Amino acid sequence: MTLLIDQIAEKVIQSAIEEGKLDNLPGKGKPVDFEDETFIPEELRACYRILKNSGYLPPELEDRNHALRLCDLINSVEATDTTIKDISNKLKTLELKMRLKGIDTRFIYQYLSKTK
Repeated sequence: MTLLIDQIAEKVIQSAIEEGKLDNLPGKGKPVDFEDETFIPEELRACYRILKNSGYLPPELEDRNHALRLCDLINSVEATDTTIKDISNKLKTLELKMRLKGIDTRFIYQYLSKTK
């Protein structure tokens, strides 16, 4: 179900880009301000700042970073090396874990195809 929604959203965004509907948005070409806390409830802002400053990442982002590191390892080892099988198995296990949590794992294959 999530993949279908993602595909629909991507098609709508892509058609809006092609039609030029996103050309005149405020802030276009400027970096995104990740320090903006307007969408975080006021009573949680201090907690979020403390977690962010201490380097805490949610488990989903930790899994994503781990998957990308495994992809980098796969691309850096020789194809004949037996360790590539071990790394691939770890990546497949991590991918399955992420998919069971409902996380879209297409980024893994996109990343692997771009880094080859």
